[in-house]
Amino acid sequence: MNLQHHVSLKAYNTFGIPAKAETFVSATSVQELKEALSHPDYPNPFILGGGSNMLFKRDIDGLVVHVALKGIKIVDEDDNHVWVEVAAGENWHQFVMYCVEHGYGGVENLALIPGNTGTAPVQNIGAYGVELKDVFHACTAIDRNSLKERNFSLADCNFGYRESVFKNELKDRFVITSVTFKLTKANHQLHTEYGAIQQTLEDEEITHPGIKDIANAVIAIRSSKLPDPKELGNSGSFFKNPIISREQFERLQETFPQMPHYVISDTDIKIPAGWLIEQAGFKGKRYGDAGVHKNQALVLVNYGNATGAEIWDLALRVKKEVQEQFGIIIEPEVNIIE
Repeated sequence: MNLQHHVSLKAYNTFGIPAKAETFVSATSVQELKEALSHPDYPNPFILGGGSNMLFKRDIDGLVVHVALKGIKIVDEDDNHVWVEVAAGENWHQFVMYCVEHGYGGVENLALIPGNTGTAPVQNIGAYGVELKDVFHACTAIDRNSLKERNFSLADCNFGYRESVFKNELKDRFVITSVTFKLTKANHQLHTEYGAIQQTLEDEEITHPGIKDIANAVIAIRSSKLPDPKELGNSGSFFKNPIISREQFERLQETFPQMPHYVISDTDIKIPAGWLIEQAGFKGKRYGDAGVHKNQALVLVNYGNATGAEIWDLALRVKKEVQEQFGIIIEPEVNIIE
């Protein structure tokens, strides 16, 4: 293991927050990962994946373990499906494009989501009508206490909206080392009904889209709305889209008839958090180097030198104003490291 000391984590988190690690190691194999997890001088190390879903409000004492496992392999297939195992350190978008180029369907709507594959199940990432759980088959993880490897099935993971067992009951207990996906080889089920996908396809005069067309449409939409973290620090969607009761929605609709919404069930309605934030007047606002993106109010950004605390202060201001105006509580999708 190559331990480094006093390492800046700015390049390891998409917000570009200049937090520091007291000690740092990049684990490129399962064996190295186990050695880091069991290092006698550094109990309870901090686990870092793609750094796309976290906001550092402080430096990290002790050991930071960067999970950098690589590899994509086919573990099974039949006439209609293929099972692909992906190492935790693989970039998520690059994996999506791998699938598109090989004709494997199911993840095309999840193109251009920042981060690595190993942390995708923790958040049950989703976009444009598709969630990770829709293509998830299993994952392998290391128990941080016993160092034993355990296989988790779809049912084991208790996936919910941006939720999983790894974010709740088993939080900080396991480190995912690989994820296996069940994807289609033929008869792909395309999802074009959410967001602007259908309109984008029509603009391109594509009447019979394939998975590559869907991926390209999603990339175009996200690129037009969301800033590239390499150019402007951000973590994608900062807040979850709130789910409210139908009764509350109907009351709000009397005052805000133009409020967009998605029916989840007979009793639950999802409201786009970005719309709420924009209506509250925050879209494009900047406070020092912390701001709300000009094209997508759901995205908080670091214009260069914002601290994690400054980004978080802005998030709290947004949350308070939305609650006061609409009576809706919006919660962060991003993990806050306090």
